[in-house]
Amino acid sequence: MIRRLLPILGITFIDIVGFSILIPIMPYFVTHFGVSPLVVGILFSTFSFCQFVSAPIWGNISDRIGRKGVLIVSQVGATIGWGMLAFAGSIFWVFVARIVEGVSGGNISITQAYVADLVEPKDRARAFGLVGAMFGLGMVFGPLFGGILFSRFGFSAPFLAAAGLQFVTLLVTIVGLPESRSKSEEEQSRVGLRQIFASFSNPRIAPTLWQRLALALGLYAWFSVIALFLKGQLDFSLTQTYYYFSAFAGINVAVNGFGVGRVSTGMGDRTMSNLGLGLLVVAFALVFTVHNLFMLTVVMITFAVGMAFANTGITALISNAATDRDQGTVLGTASSLDSLAGILAPPASTGILARFGPEFSGIVSAIFCLVALLMGLTNKRSESGPMHGSPEIAVTPP
Repeated sequence: MIRRLLPILGITFIDIVGFSILIPIMPYFVTHFGVSPLVVGILFSTFSFCQFVSAPIWGNISDRIGRKGVLIVSQVGATIGWGMLAFAGSIFWVFVARIVEGVSGGNISITQAYVADLVEPKDRARAFGLVGAMFGLGMVFGPLFGGILFSRFGFSAPFLAAAGLQFVTLLVTIVGLPESRSKSEEEQSRVGLRQIFASFSNPRIAPTLWQRLALALGLYAWFSVIALFLKGQLDFSLTQTYYYFSAFAGINVAVNGFGVGRVSTGMGDRTMSNLGLGLLVVAFALVFTVHNLFMLTVVMITFAVGMAFANTGITALISNAATDRDQGTVLGTASSLDSLAGILAPPASTGILARFGPEFSGIVSAIFCLVALLMGLTNKRSESGPMHGSPEIAVTPP
């Protein structure tokens, strides 16, 4: 299995090195134009709105024409958008750059659909865990690289480096990535745009999609505010924030690479995801206690393990509930829910930080992760009922 996934795993790694250069720097870059932290949240929301609209459409297109062409479109958009950030002279052009990247589509859901094409349903949690490990490994090197570039050359250098790395992934995709769907599969597919909306009326898929939305609200609320939290609560510099992200990513690599597959096999994807959600609730509830590096480390480790279990488990459940022909559509729809969360959550969490202080930054995330946990426990009981057979894999009939 690993050999078949190596090309997409390599592309994912390079892609995320570039992407993770941007995550810590964006709040600092935006606020250096003299705007309030709330504008940081609005910028995240604008980007997410574009992906909310585009992700399920691109996912549907990938079901029709194949994954590779859509990945190329996404990578071209990211290369242009990140390059524009390097030369943005005002907050207006920052928004334009993020809109360009957002409209071009998110390659996360297409990557997941590509992986789902290549592995059996029983192996998808492990495969998605490997993708998550590549995400984490990329985020180890990206922030370290970005921190060095920023400290020596200022804001433009990290953005140019990210754009350059995205261009490398574009070339590698064109030259070295085989298409995961055969021509006959593409010709036989009859998935239409109506399937995007039909997912929410499908009793096998819809409950986990709504749970995915609740989890995404919690995660986006935290990722949009974490750099501001570290600056306000512990007086972190941007370079220190970069190092924090690298440490967090290192833990995430270990959990996704060596823990997710074993836990999924032993517990099942539903139980693993519920365990992860419980850990996330604990992590966000402890945010107000972070006044030193020790408590920051406790929260960071709990958050990293919880996110790996919850995110990978729920993604596997959604993928296994979809048919082979509509993986791109369903996973694109799930990705659009992530984008919807990215619209709604950042202004809430950054607004609370601005109003009440950094120690309250975890409240929004704790509430939504608790909601997701309650939904997961309800779904587990429902799936274990007499009408559902296996509690872990529910496949939609063709």
